Amino acid sequence: MSNVSFAKPSFVQRLLNSIGSGARPQAAAGARVLVVDDSPTICAVLGKMLLQDQYAVLKASDGHSAIIMAIREQPALIFLDVVMPGLNGFDVLRALRNDPRTQHIPIVMISGNAQATEQFYLQRFGADDFMKKPFGRDEVYHRIGQLVLAGRLAPRSAANAVSTPVMPAVATAHDAIPDIAMPDAEIAHGFGDWHA
Repeated sequence: MSNVSFAKPSFVQRLLNSIGSGARPQAAAGARVLVVDDSPTICAVLGKMLLQDQYAVLKASDGHSAIIMAIREQPALIFLDVVMPGLNGFDVLRALRNDPRTQHIPIVMISGNAQATEQFYLQRFGADDFMKKPFGRDEVYHRIGQLVLAGRLAPRSAANAVSTPVMPAVATAHDAIPDIAMPDAEIAHGFGDWHA
């Protein structure tokens, strides 16, 4: 009898397998991703990026709605803004980590403030990662790839790849959304010409 092990590949093995393949690690196509931000611009831009990479996008504009949606929808991943009216990102993160129904969901916190103290507390409260505003497509895809490599998100395979054509009307609507997510105040003050 052989001592062959069929254990799940380690983080290092997954990382080494992705190098040289030319492919970036992706979560399973169709995976539900919850975007939580009180900025309609951030929700639209991040939603566009995720849709273009074949994820199903859910959106919440406040902390209370985010908690309810996370419990009901069980997304594969949550992008959560730190600064929001009412329940802020810290409150939502704490609530999701303390609820057995949602404590397993990976959470990437988003903030325009990259202070080390903020990042320390987010990690202490259980955030999986942190992304600073403004951010672009490569940054979003990198964060998802890191979660796949860490085993927090199921990887995309040829078996679960989706090749759904984008309808022309949807493509046209998405073309109006910028490719870099900047807070609404910066867009309104001349850093971009798209308004939510």
